[in-house]
Amino acid sequence: MAVGNRIAVRQRVVAKDVIEKFRALPVANVSDSMGRMAAGGAALRPFHKGGVLAGPAVTVKARPGDNLMVHAALDRAQPGDVVVVDAGGDLTNAIIGELMVAHAAQRGLAGIVINGAIRDVVAIREGDFPIYALGVSHRGPYKDGPGEVNFPIAIAGMVVMPGDLVLGDEDGLIVVPFDDVEAVHAAASKKHAAETAQLERIALGQNDRRWVEQALVASGCEIHDA
Repeated sequence: MAVGNRIAVRQRVVAKDVIEKFRALPVANVSDSMGRMAAGGAALRPFHKGGVLAGPAVTVKARPGDNLMVHAALDRAQPGDVVVVDAGGDLTNAIIGELMVAHAAQRGLAGIVINGAIRDVVAIREGDFPIYALGVSHRGPYKDGPGEVNFPIAIAGMVVMPGDLVLGDEDGLIVVPFDDVEAVHAAASKKHAAETAQLERIALGQNDRRWVEQALVASGCEIHDA
């Protein structure tokens, strides 16, 4: 294979039942359960009308401003997949637009993530098909390559391997490594249940806030309350 210009087949994929289990969990809870160390960057935002993004990754490494390998990935991705594109974070040229989104939706994909720019945002914002991107440019892409499909990529330091679990909501995007999905789900479910119970105590005026003063004392804070 020619490094930098190649397409591979994923060797493993997160199971559908695991994906469905994660749909009920906020990305924030999943993030906290991964040590607050994994994120696709604060600038990577949802552009669609609403809805959770969840599915196994088809990874793309694209030359900035070029979407040939994105087209290749869309045609190879399976229903339920999320195409995750590292386009170098460049915002000069849009990598996808309305036509490619319509094609992806028609094929039953779960969403697209672009570490770069998109266009046709009015149509995208009116739709439910999950799209995450860094920004917008009316300038279209080139289609010359090179690039890679289904090889490791990284977005804002977050490594994405083919078949990893991709999750997104209004708070942003996170990727759970294939080998960690069960442990992360167990920890995130526990945290989500604890926060749900805490919200109930807050509503009843029974939330225990003693930890705040304890933390201030432990930090050595000098306090002069009236």
